This record gives sequence, structure tokens and C-alpha cells, in this order.
Amino acid sequence: MILPDRDWNEVRLAEDPAIAQLVSLGWTHVTQEAIASERRSLAEAFLPQRLIAAVRRLNPWISEENLERAVRAVTQVAATGLIEASEQAHTALGYGVSVDQDLGDGRRGRDVRFLDFDRPLGNDLAVARQFRLHGAKGDVIPDLVLFVNGLPLAVIECKSPALGPRWLAEAVGQLRQYQELEPHQRGSGAPQLFTTTQLLVVTCGQGARVGTVGTPLRFFDEWNDPYPLARAAFARRLGREPNPQELLIQGVLAPEILLDITRSFVVFDREDGRPVRKIPRYNQYRAVLRAIDRVRTGGTPRARGGVVWHTQGTGKSLTMLWLAVKLRREPALENPTLLMVTDRIDLDDQITKKFLAAGFPDPVQAQNASHLRRLLAGSGGATVLSTVQLFREIADDAKRGGLHQVFSTAENLFVLVDEAHRSEYGHFAANLERALPNATRFAFTGTPIDKKKRSTTRTFGSYVDTYTIEQATADGVVLKIYYESRLPEERIVGASLDALFERVFADRSADERREIQRKYGTALAIAGAPRRIEAICLDLLDHYATHIAPGGYKAQIVASSRRAAATYKETLDRLHGPESALILDWAPDEEGKVARYQLDKRQERDLIERFKRSGDPLAFLIVCDRLLTGFDAPLEQVLYLDRPLRDHALLQAIARVNRKTADGRKEYGLVVDYWGVSDELQEALAIFAPQDVQGALTPIADELPRLAARHRAAVRFFDGVKDRGDLEACLRRIEPEDVRAEFDLAFRRFAESVELFLPDPRALPFEQDLRWLGKIRQAAAVRFRDNRLDVSDCGAKARKLIEDAIVADGVQVLVERVSLFSPAFDEKLAALAGDEARASEVEHALKAEIHLRLAENPAFYSSLRERLEEILDLRRRRRIEAAEQLKLLLPLVGEVRNEAAIAQELGLTTTGYAIYGLLPESPRRAHEVAEGRAGERTGLAGQIDAAVAPLTAIVDWRMKEDVQREIRRETKRRLRGAGLVGDEAESIAADVLASLRAREDR
Repeated sequence: MILPDRDWNEVRLAEDPAIAQLVSLGWTHVTQEAIASERRSLAEAFLPQRLIAAVRRLNPWISEENLERAVRAVTQVAATGLIEASEQAHTALGYGVSVDQDLGDGRRGRDVRFLDFDRPLGNDLAVARQFRLHGAKGDVIPDLVLFVNGLPLAVIECKSPALGPRWLAEAVGQLRQYQELEPHQRGSGAPQLFTTTQLLVVTCGQGARVGTVGTPLRFFDEWNDPYPLARAAFARRLGREPNPQELLIQGVLAPEILLDITRSFVVFDREDGRPVRKIPRYNQYRAVLRAIDRVRTGGTPRARGGVVWHTQGTGKSLTMLWLAVKLRREPALENPTLLMVTDRIDLDDQITKKFLAAGFPDPVQAQNASHLRRLLAGSGGATVLSTVQLFREIADDAKRGGLHQVFSTAENLFVLVDEAHRSEYGHFAANLERALPNATRFAFTGTPIDKKKRSTTRTFGSYVDTYTIEQATADGVVLKIYYESRLPEERIVGASLDALFERVFADRSADERREIQRKYGTALAIAGAPRRIEAICLDLLDHYATHIAPGGYKAQIVASSRRAAATYKETLDRLHGPESALILDWAPDEEGKVARYQLDKRQERDLIERFKRSGDPLAFLIVCDRLLTGFDAPLEQVLYLDRPLRDHALLQAIARVNRKTADGRKEYGLVVDYWGVSDELQEALAIFAPQDVQGALTPIADELPRLAARHRAAVRFFDGVKDRGDLEACLRRIEPEDVRAEFDLAFRRFAESVELFLPDPRALPFEQDLRWLGKIRQAAAVRFRDNRLDVSDCGAKARKLIEDAIVADGVQVLVERVSLFSPAFDEKLAALAGDEARASEVEHALKAEIHLRLAENPAFYSSLRERLEEILDLRRRRRIEAAEQLKLLLPLVGEVRNEAAIAQELGLTTTGYAIYGLLPESPRRAHEVAEGRAGERTGLAGQIDAAVAPLTAIVDWRMKEDVQREIRRETKRRLRGAGLVGDEAESIAADVLASLRAREDR
């Protein structure tokens, strides 16, 4: 294997190019020394001098008292959590902070601005490298921080591309730790940095992603378009194709774009009652900007509008919201009226909730045509939500001589139509144009229609922006959808109808069959035959139990009629299937078979919420027309289709299964076809250009070549290993960290493909190797203390296969993780064959222990880490053999085990010994503890230990700021007595507190 060049590091390949590009965009690179001189304390996450100067510049009227009040509003936000603090700070940045001041016209509230959104380059733009911040347990040092007027608005974490695929998880993991998002991370970061931060960027040069505060790894997205700069123009400027980092920096960190996103493209949504901060993906941002450009340049209402075609699952509702925000902020539009139109009440409710959660001012749902007219005839500035049905009422009232058809002639009125493909184009478009003749109309759709009688673009104008199925899948925004046709003899297509009829009614006489066929011999009638539905249910339940349920996922059954849906419900219950529920559009004269399942709105809502919850036993939703569009349930993995669907309705239905789950483990969606819609599917896809729908559905059989390729990519790491049962030989092949990362990626891809087929017989040739590789991976997780290699990240079916193999082969004994302090560690070491294996076990046990305890006693464990690296370097350069390496490593094990004894020799507790190491002139080696001026340091360490011990005995002291302040105060008091003052004392006190917290956390 060729080792990467020694200069392949994050500084040269990511940090330096990022700074150079940022400077070219208008940012000023400020040195670490200059940044340090501007801060009063290393715990401060902003640059006070720059912030104060900017507030004075933007608000020349402000008094000193109000200046201090305004600065506190964005730098000392009182909130229960980081997201809540971020929301408050975002409101202050976007809308200003109100202060009372008399400017000669009486004392009244006036808004203080912190950022100049109209003149982005007029702000103080600074980028700082290695920005050090004091946290409770120690310092955090983000690679790059972008400050606007002294406030951090973006944080960049850089990694080397030589890390391979793991660069992303490591970079995002570091940012999440800095934010202290998990309970076990408390005290280990510096969350104050992220109160005003808008964007979080991770990059390795050859890969780059962007998220925001609180964003989990799976939702860090690429930014693949530098819009409004054309990609071709950007490439010409560079003289080559831009890499992902350059695209992202140009696309989101140009000052004018960062400030635009800050002001108009951040939303605080609510999920499960908790606030979630969201920013746009590149397609959403691009679509909104292109729409605004049309509004500015179009000469007629039609020319100002158009169609936004973004495939299902890519956030059209949020795109509508952000367009509404931008329209509101457009000065030339003079506070426009906004009308959001959907064709379903549940979508109307959904969008209303989205606008309310985003803090959008007073969206009002129109109750009827008269109410809609009153809302639109107002003076402007209203946000109105309506269903398309109200426009049909308008036409009916006009025919009866009621409502006048013109509601408003205002030109600053904008109509945003969601799911535009479903509207009744002729009547709706005519009624809308009659009622609002000068309004600008934007249509949002995932599946536009282009037919003679109905055409989305002919109705609403040309495309504003497109984001196709293939693009969304390639970007990882939605999951790939696979297609499988089952029970072909039961499919209701073409010539098979007669044969199916004979099969279903085989128990009737020939005369009876002829009469039934004459009277009821339609595909829909036969589809509802109980015998047919029973046959499908038997197959469906088996498929669900073996393919879907092991992952904890759920299913939707689409029946051909309400009666057929009720038969499915009865049959599933009779066959003791998982819990199911019917969600139907009910008719007033519904027959008894269906009426017994009728639900009110509250019951229906409760069932849908249960279906969306992980762990809830409600596994199936049975539908006919409902929930086939606009329904977002990430836990739904399979759609069992037993109904003829065509065109956009079919494409909308299959998109129900393409959503990513919160845990990121769902790998694909699946459509199981019991009707036989393959011909209709081809027709539906033919609506679009081939490149627009490439990859919309993939037959499962087409994945077999990929499975074989992924299998080969995973097993190649062990080519040349003579005995596949020699676990030690296999582990040696993947011991280097970079090789292990490559193996990890190859294994996960192989397991993902096997998971798709299991328990299909087509997976059988690959099962044995999956078990074998899984055992190696599990053993490597223990040997190298590498938690990333645990098989828990595999799909449920693949994971069970591997775990059963581990138990069956007794590998669980071999791979048991044993602590360095356990007597069993020496037994395990003795049981290993050869010095190579024993040296490897000791090396990785030491690394794990040092990593775990470094924050508790930084001086002691830093010294051990340096000595360990020296020994490993000798081995890498082949200066020593495995036996000599083991001989040198064992004394380090002894020191780790004897930390308490070393402390006792000094007359200190282990806590006092950790404090001792933090004091000036502390020994670099543990064996030097009795040398030099140890006595003076020992006495001071003992004093500090004795002073803080009663404070750390207080229950939950880590959660009490007053106790922590007292710990720092007592520490500094003893330090002053020893002649240590100023920044040095502050730094030592912070380090002591961090060490105490780390020991408590353990």
C-alpha cells in the first residue's frame, strides 16, 4: 500500500485553501495573536471591540447604557438550552433589539441593528484560525471561525482527505461535542460559541458539508451549486472544475449569501415538541432567489411567476415558507399579501403549522369563500391559507349571482400553490385568475403534468427551478426506491383478467361464473374478492415479517376501493397480522362493511401519529385515496400497491417510502406491486425527460451485480490470508487506521446490499462471507478499541446473521473487551498467540485508557501518550521488533495501573496529583515526581485539593454555576498565595475545574 504524502494534512489541503478563498470573497484573515489581544477572556466567544464599534456605527444615536444592554442581548442569552438560545439570538440579529431612548421626540422603543444586511461588505468581516475557547473541562479549538461585526456566524472544522470516509463523522462529531448536544458531552465543549452561529461547515477539501446548530450527521448536506454565480463561470474563474469545498464556500460563505441566509433562510421548526433549527439546501435557496429575480424582472403577472419542480421529499413546504419571507422583505413590493393554496385540508393544516412554528406573523386559514374574499380585499400584508375548493365555491356563488368574482386587483399579491399537479387545472386556474387578475402565481410540485388538457407549465408559467429525483437521490436528500412485482398469477393486467376471474370464482358453476362476469367482471370488482385479498395478505404478511419488521419499519397498503380496504383490514385481523388501521375518505351513505371502521378527525390524527412513532405496534395503514400525497412518515419503508394508479398519482404514491429516518439507518424504500402497474409506471415516467427520472425506481434484480461488486470490495482486504479462520492474521491486515476505515466503508456497503435481499434466496451465496467479515469487524472493534466497527450499525437482518455466527463460533469469548485494570487482561494477553498480537492488544488498550483519562489528569496522561508515540514510531520505522515493542509497552501499563501509588508517594490523593500536574514547572515524566521543586508544588496541590473537596461533595455540583464559581475562587485564592496571578491563575483555575468535572463524569 502506498502511504499518503506527509503533506497531505488538513492545514495544507483544507484550511489554507479555505482562508485564501474567503479572503478573495471579502473576509479579512486575522492572526491568532490579534484575536487574542481583542478578547477580555478566553471564555468569550465574540470580539467585544468589533461588536461595540459596529453597534455604534449602525446605530449612531445609541446611548452607552443602551449599547451595553443591546450587546448583552446577543452575547448573554438566557435560555434553557442551546437551540432556544440560538432562536432568541437569531431573532435579535434578524429583527434587532428594542431599547427605550429619547432622541428629542420622547422616550420610546427603538430597534438596535447588529448587522448591515443591505451592505454586506460594509460589515466587519473577519476569519480567525484556531480560535481557542475555554470550556468547563478544557479548551476547544475550532479550525476556522467567521465573525461578522465581532459575532461568530460560521464555524468550519477541517479534516485531511487522507482520513478517507471517516473524515465526515469525525468532523461532525467534533462540532457536536463543542455544542455539548448529548448529556455525556456536558462540560466538554463551549456551547457559547454557537448562540449566534448560523452555519456549521465540515470539509476535507475533496468533500464538504453544511449544517447548522443541532444538526445531526445525516442532515449535513453538500452544497453543489454556487448560485447566483453560474457554475461554468466559477470554473472559468478557477481555470478548472471547482472541488466540493470551493463550491460550498462560494455558495454559502460569500458575505452577501451568509447574511442573506441569516436573515431570511433560518427556521425553527418543531418536531416532537422540541425546537429544531433548519437551513435551506442548495436547491431550496436557488429556487427562492430565482423566483425573486422573476418578480423583479417580469413585466406581467404571468412572467413574474412560474413552476418550482422539486421532487417529493425535498422540502417544498419550507421552500414556500422561505419564498414568503423573501417576498415580505422585498422593499419594492410594499408589504405584499400572500395566499397559500393547497388542494387538501390536511395539507392546509400542515402548511399553517409550518408557518406558525417558523414564527411567521399571523397566518390565517380562510374558512369559506366569503371569508377568503374579505381577507384578500384588505389593505395588504396578510398571510392567507386556503384550499383550492374555495375557488370552486367562488365560481358557484358567481353563477348564482352571489359573490363578485374579482376579489382584489392588487399587484403586490402573490399566490403560492402547493402540490399544483393535483389541481383541476381548467376551473381552478380560471377561477383564480378571475378573482385575482393581477396576482403573481408560483406553483410548487414534485410531479408536474404536461398533457394536452392539463399542463402545469401552461397553467402557471415556465419552470423557475428544477430538482429531479436523480439529483435528490445522488445528494442523499431522499432514499433510493426499489420495485418488486409479486404474485404474478394474481396480477390484474390485460389478458390475465379472464384467467384470474376463473381462479377466484372456481367454486361456482359455469353458468354462475358467466353471469357474475357479465355483471361484475371488472378489474376493480375482482380486486375486492375476499379470496384474492386473502392470498395477497398471506404473501404480504410473510414479506413484511421477513423483510420489513426486523428493521422496525412500517407499511402502507393501497387498496383499489373503500370496500376492498375494509376487506384487507378484516383479513389481516383474522390472520392475526400486526396492528393495522383504515384511513379513508368517508361517504355519507357508506355501507356497513366500511362504516364500522369510520373515524372522527381526532381518532384519525391519533392513529397517524402512532404510525409515525418508532416502537408503536401500529404497523399498517390501509388506504384508498388518502395519504398518497403530502404524507411524510419516515418509518414507512414499504408500499404494498394493489390499485391502478397513473401519472403523477403513481409517482406521488411511491415517494411515500423515500424519506430518511431520524436515526439514519433506513437504507432504501420499497414498492411491492400486487396490481401490475409496471406499464403505467413507464407511462408516468415518460411524462419527464429520461434524465429527469433516471433512478426513480430500481427493480431489485438490477441490484445483484452491485451486490457482487460490493462483496468483492469487502473481501479483497484479506486476499493472501491462507487460513480464513486465522483471526489474528485477518486483524493484522486491517490494523493501520486508514486501512481499517476503508474496510469499514466496504463492509457497510456490502452489508447494506445483503440487507436488501435477505431473506431472499439470492442472498444465500453471500451470507457466509458476511458472517465471516462481521466477526472480523467485531473482533477489530474490541482489539483496536474502535467503536465505529460495532455491528450495531448494520441493518437488523444482517446484524442478526452476524451476531448468531459470533455466538455459534464462540468468537464472543475471543472478542470480549477487557479493561486494562482487570486481572482478566493479563489472562487474555497470555492467551494470545505471538508477540505481534500481544503488542497490538497492549498498544490499543493503552490508547483507549489514555484517551478516556486524559481530561482527568492532563499532565500525567499527556506524558504517557508522548512516550507511547515514541515507541510506536520506533516500531513503524522498524527499529524494533514486536517482542521489544511489547517489552517497552508493559512499563507504561504499570504506570497507568499505579497512578494512585505515584500520588501516594507524593502524599497526595489522585485528585491532588492531577492538580499537581497542572501547576507551573510540573514534571514531564511520571518518574520525575520526586525531583526538582516537587515539594513546593506538592504543598500547593494539596492545599487546593483540600479547599475544593467539600465543594465537589455537593450533590450535582457540576450543574450548579455558583458552586463552580466557588471552586474557581478557592483555587485562585491558593494560587495568589503562591504568587500566581492574572491570566495564568485564571487559566490554571479553569483547568482544575475541567479536571474535577472529568473525574466526576467518570
